[in-house]
Amino acid sequence: MIDMDAVTGILRDAAREVILPRARSLAEGEVMEKSPGELVTVVDREAEEVITARLRELMDVPVVGEEAASADPSLLEAVRTEPVVWLVDPLDGTRNFVEGRREYGVMAALVRGGETVAAWIVQPEWDRSYVAERGSGAWRDGVRLRREAAPTDPGEMRGAVMSRFMAPEIRERAEAAFPRFAEIGGGTHCCAVDYPMLCEGSRDFLLFNRTLPWDHAPGALLLSELGGVARRPNGSAYRPDDDALGLLGAADETCWKTVHGLLLA
Repeated sequence: MIDMDAVTGILRDAAREVILPRARSLAEGEVMEKSPGELVTVVDREAEEVITARLRELMDVPVVGEEAASADPSLLEAVRTEPVVWLVDPLDGTRNFVEGRREYGVMAALVRGGETVAAWIVQPEWDRSYVAERGSGAWRDGVRLRREAAPTDPGEMRGAVMSRFMAPEIRERAEAAFPRFAEIGGGTHCCAVDYPMLCEGSRDFLLFNRTLPWDHAPGALLLSELGGVARRPNGSAYRPDDDALGLLGAADETCWKTVHGLLLA
C-alpha cells in the first residue's frame, strides 16, 4: 500500500517551495532549450530533485524523472525492467510556465510490472489535486470524480488533437474529419490540464502521437478509473512500459470507437 496523501503532499510542497515563487518571475538565463523546440528551466530541474529525494524516502525504488531521463535516456529502461518505479514530471507545461500562463502542473505515477497503479496530478495555480489508485476510483481534492457519458453524435463531441508530432499522412487524415465534430482544439500543451478536463467533462476525447510515460501514465489511470478508455490506435490498452506511438483517450467505449473510426481508421 502507498500513502496517497503523502505523495500529494510531496508534489504540493514542491509546487509551493520551488515552482510558484518563480511563476512569472524567471530571470534571464533560467530558461534553456534542451532539444530543438523543447524548453527546460531551472525550476524543472530543482523541482525534480526535491520530488525525487522525497519519493525515495517514501518508497526506495528507481525514480524516472523527465529531466533525468532527458540527460540519460537509458533511465527509461527502468520502466520496463524494474518491478516498481516512480515516474515524475516536475513541471508539465514548461512552455506555458515560461510564457506566464497558468496551464502547468506537477505529476507523478507509481508503476508496478509495467502498469500504472497510482497517479497524482497537482495544478498549482488553481490549488487542485487529482489522485487515482487502480481499482479505487479517481478523486479531486478528496471528492470522487464522476462524469456523464460522452454524446454519441460526433457533431456534439468536443475534443483535442495534439498533432505536432504526427506523421503528415496521419495528420491530414485526422484533420479531414475535424468538421464532423462539434469542436476540436489543439489542447493546452499540458497533460496535467488536458486529462483533468477530459475527466471532468469539458472534453470528450484527446488524441496524442508522442506518449512519454511521465506525461500520460497519471492521466490515463485517472481516466480509466472513471470508466474512460485510454488505448493505442491499434486498440491495445495504454501501458507506460510500451514505447509505441499514439494514444486516444475517450470518456467511454462508445466515444472511443466513434472517434477512432473518424480520425484514425
